[in-house]
Amino acid sequence: MPEELHRVANWLDVYSNFYVDIDTRMGELDRQPYTARRFMIKYQDRVLFGTDTRPNAAAYRVYYRFLETDDEYFDSNPAHPYQGRWMVYGLHLPDTVLEKIYNKNALKILGMLKDTQ
Repeated sequence: MPEELHRVANWLDVYSNFYVDIDTRMGELDRQPYTARRFMIKYQDRVLFGTDTRPNAAAYRVYYRFLETDDEYFDSNPAHPYQGRWMVYGLHLPDTVLEKIYNKNALKILGMLKDTQ
């Protein structure tokens, strides 16, 4: 429900074992970059990177631009033709948040995260 992040936020607040992934949700999240960025930062411990995209360098470059840069108004269509006809805005997430979304949150769920303290 990427177009209703307030509802998803409520579930994350209520249910401590609830997690979300961003699999094929770029097309909705990129139309609300400020809200999506605030959501990802606030719930950084409960968001996972997921994709059902076949290994494809162009597709991963688009995910990189979406999550890691502050690029504005770029086309995701060549790599993700089913995302819509609109342009994408980057979320420019902090490195600490990206590390959790890309890696640490999945390791935590699988019980594979080593205690770093």
